[in-house]
Amino acid sequence: MIPLDEARSKILDAIQPLDAEILALELALGRVVATPLLAQLDVPGFDNASVDGYALRTKDLPLFSSEQPVQIPIHTVIAAGDPPLPHLPHGTCARIFTGAALPPDANAVIMQEDTLPEPEGHVTLLAPVTPWEGVRFAGEDVRRGSPLVAAGQRLHPAHLGLLAAAGISSVHATRRPRITLLTSGNELAEPSGPIAPGKLPDSNRFLLRALAQTAGATIVRTACVPDALDPVREGLRDAANSSDLVVTTGGVSVGDADLLKKAFTQLGGHLDLWRIAVKPGKPFAWGRLDNCHWFGLPGNPVAAFVTWQLLVLPALRRLEGESDVLGRRMTARLAEPLINRGDRLNVLRVRVDPGGIVRTSGTQASHIQSGLAVANALLSIPPGTAWESGRDVEVELIE
Repeated sequence: MIPLDEARSKILDAIQPLDAEILALELALGRVVATPLLAQLDVPGFDNASVDGYALRTKDLPLFSSEQPVQIPIHTVIAAGDPPLPHLPHGTCARIFTGAALPPDANAVIMQEDTLPEPEGHVTLLAPVTPWEGVRFAGEDVRRGSPLVAAGQRLHPAHLGLLAAAGISSVHATRRPRITLLTSGNELAEPSGPIAPGKLPDSNRFLLRALAQTAGATIVRTACVPDALDPVREGLRDAANSSDLVVTTGGVSVGDADLLKKAFTQLGGHLDLWRIAVKPGKPFAWGRLDNCHWFGLPGNPVAAFVTWQLLVLPALRRLEGESDVLGRRMTARLAEPLINRGDRLNVLRVRVDPGGIVRTSGTQASHIQSGLAVANALLSIPPGTAWESGRDVEVELIE
């Protein structure tokens, strides 16, 4: 059996990012940037008002006092989107609105709440105003040419707003991985129809599809194959011809009906890894067939989920060129003692509450899906380990 970290490193070292494509910015949400993105514009693009008020030159103002407020004439009105005023006559001000371009010779904006409009086009200042008060400077947020997003970073909504503000309308992004999902077993039946005695609903197909969709992969095909060598071989061959990655469940253990490894090697696939020192998830296989990576997950639903989270998901992220492929982690405090008496890493399904307290989420057997459905994290306990309640532990969040 291979330790988890060794298995994951071996897989990730063998994976190269896919090719890149040009995407319009509005289509780039959730995609991984293939080349660094640099600002094409200053943000803001010009000095502008940060408040509604009056733009003026502070050097034109007499000393302010509460007994003798300053009154100045209003020369013009500048709204957001208006071209910059070429000149502001000495001793005057401009009524200005938030985001409007500051006149080139003005150096402050006094906010509307600190003024009192007067008849005949004048305004009274009710408070002193200092140089550059109420002003946003050109390039204050971003300078043209400065780096915005590094290669290998996945774009979230705030990125798209920043990129648009900096004049970027398209990005080079790694294309999404194409994935085929196959469940295997004569016992599997469609959940929608009558379930014959001895049959089980094919829940893994729905689980895998949802996991692949959440990861942003392009699903080429989902299917269930029987425990027969020819259909298994045909399913793997079709997947390798059309996908970057094929994920199967079941058929990778040591039983007579476990045909996935045999079919894979008969097709010329190279089996790089089989069996990992993880509970649940021991009968895990990984190999390569032409340009396609095969991940053979255990048939038990929880074991399939755990091995997807720990091994398949990082591989998908590496295929997309993401720089940080491991799951997000946090420190939590145990609400109960935990013991792993076995010789494999024990991956528990747990729930972390808002206060950072972590508890196991139901029975931990690999076929119990109800606890998995309410879990929001995984907690890995090394073999031969006993942890007391109150201990700080690291959990991997389920995304």
